[in-house]
Amino acid sequence: MTEITISAARAQLGDLVRRAAHGRETIALTDHGHVAALLVSPQVIEDFEDALAFADYQRRKAEGVLEPGIPMAEVRKQLGLEQK
Repeated sequence: MTEITISAARAQLGDLVRRAAHGRETIALTDHGHVAALLVSPQVIEDFEDALAFADYQRRKAEGVLEPGIPMAEVRKQLGLEQK
């Protein structure tokens, strides 16, 4: 993780955002020596949310508290993805 002060980041914000977005690099913005915020790629957050959702699914499955799902054929039909 790269750390940079907020004041130094002002002058290079565009470059820092591109590095985070395209290089999947995490940029820590510091204020008085403490991390105040992070610049991260949206894909990193999406991957994290997916991993959390999957872990929650596995936990509920292990506890036996999963609610009934919708059959895949019905989902495909509702989304207009029926195969001909």
